[in-house]
Amino acid sequence: MPEPAPGTGVAGGAAPRPGPGAASGTLRGLGVGPGLAAGKAFRMAGPPPLPAPAARTDPERERAAALRALAAIGAELEARAAAAADPAASAILEAQALIAAYPALRESAEENTAAGMDAAHAIDAACARHREELLAAGGRYAERAADLDDIRNRAVAAVLDLPAPGIPDPGHPFVLVAADLAPADTAGLDPGTVLALVTEEGGPTSHTAILARALGLPAVVRCPGATGIADGTPVAVDGTTGEVRTGIGEEEAAAIRRRADAERRRLAASTGPGRTADGHPVELLLNIGSAADLRAGADAEGVGLFRTEFLFLDRRREPGFDEQVAAYEAVFRAFPGGKVVVRTLDAGSDKPLPFLGERREPNPALGVRGLRVARHRPEVLDTQLDAIAAAARASGAEPWVMAPMVSTVAEADDFAARARARGITRVGAMIEVPAAALLADRLLERLDFLSVGTNDLSQYAFAADRQHGELADLLDPWQPGLLRLVAECARAGREAGKPVGVCGEAAADPPLAAVLAGLGVTSLSMSAPSLAPVREALAGRTLERCRVGGRLALAAAGPARAREGGAAGRRAPTG
Repeated sequence: MPEPAPGTGVAGGAAPRPGPGAASGTLRGLGVGPGLAAGKAFRMAGPPPLPAPAARTDPERERAAALRALAAIGAELEARAAAAADPAASAILEAQALIAAYPALRESAEENTAAGMDAAHAIDAACARHREELLAAGGRYAERAADLDDIRNRAVAAVLDLPAPGIPDPGHPFVLVAADLAPADTAGLDPGTVLALVTEEGGPTSHTAILARALGLPAVVRCPGATGIADGTPVAVDGTTGEVRTGIGEEEAAAIRRRADAERRRLAASTGPGRTADGHPVELLLNIGSAADLRAGADAEGVGLFRTEFLFLDRRREPGFDEQVAAYEAVFRAFPGGKVVVRTLDAGSDKPLPFLGERREPNPALGVRGLRVARHRPEVLDTQLDAIAAAARASGAEPWVMAPMVSTVAEADDFAARARARGITRVGAMIEVPAAALLADRLLERLDFLSVGTNDLSQYAFAADRQHGELADLLDPWQPGLLRLVAECARAGREAGKPVGVCGEAAADPPLAAVLAGLGVTSLSMSAPSLAPVREALAGRTLERCRVGGRLALAAAGPARAREGGAAGRRAPTG
């Protein structure tokens, strides 16, 4: 009998809709932010209601109001991006601001007002039109549809002089519940006020999940029935198991908060390199977008993923050589003598950058992205490699450099030749395509290391869009099919005597991190708040128990059974 997919049902039947004081029930979703929290639930304010359409006699006034609202939303998003402490949040907000300023969106709003629509309905219709275009384009263009929905809601609220949809403010810490969260909302969350996140939509690699982990918040996504929880209902959230229990008593809530506080204090004292209980090393590295991120992860052993695209994403022109040198050198100098793995520009049709001049594609996720951009614009890659090499010479660093979206041996050969011609001696590849995982041994004949990007690898392995909420169960990082691809890469690394790491979101899941170590992964890279929980998970298991957990996870029929197999390591003595 097939196991149920996580996030597709509620314990005991249909989703309960309890109010304050209602009997307890359990909702189940995907746990994407480990940790416990308890408090009263409050829901996100919904989109502003549109009044009945009314004919307008002053189209120019309506046009000006619509354009003024879109411009104001774009400015607000840019301001939030500048103020965001997390580079991932900043980049997401910058991309959303570009959508608000998109000329075609403004032109559609103008056409609608000229046709007699009021400003609010003109904005609504313009956004609806472009939303359909984004969804039809598929891939990560479709991901932008949620961003456009948020822009629509904020702009319509501005035109109607209504409160913007956003985070509630009950005057005390609370659990935030929503259908989904827009980037602008997630990026502005205050972990001192928001105890945990619960959403009905989203998936393990959605913006909500990634930013929740970056903030260290317990989070559950793809949780049916969540928005039926009435405001003020006491809930308990387990971001590891994906359970959300409603109607809990104050005594139980207080006990959960004490446990969570004790766990935070314990983890705050956790330092040192990654080791299993019997001393087997597993490097714990940091995912960053700039030198500023290194402050939050000061106890990391290095940088496993330097996302250089954050330097490019908000640009209408390619950053110049000197600007790139300065950005890379700042990271190298902030981690003197440490390991820094630089990923070259991961962009293209799925992450459109205006300066690339790439044409739109019918399926961007399967198009020109990552290293493939060099097929048409090799000078972009060459300039970046020149800048990395110059920054390394200026700082005395020995960076590790890897290319995204490597699919063939020929691509690996070409990238390695380009990098080594510039004096870069440690050259690797991201494994995000199943073909590359199956060729891992051949790639390691040419390269010095591999780094598995589990987010994209799961998307391509299961033919499931990362932002398609109904397919979130297929993107569960515990899927045995995905783990088998990781194991194949680790086997190739072990036989070649070369390191193979994981830099996708799977590395930040503490129980899964131990399983990955058992499969032979040599390093794990994550956001700073995940370092301590992963360090503790490794320290609680011997290498043999990690291996047992890995074997059981690989043999499982599905992700739920794989989790059970991975948990076997926790029950073992630590020798």
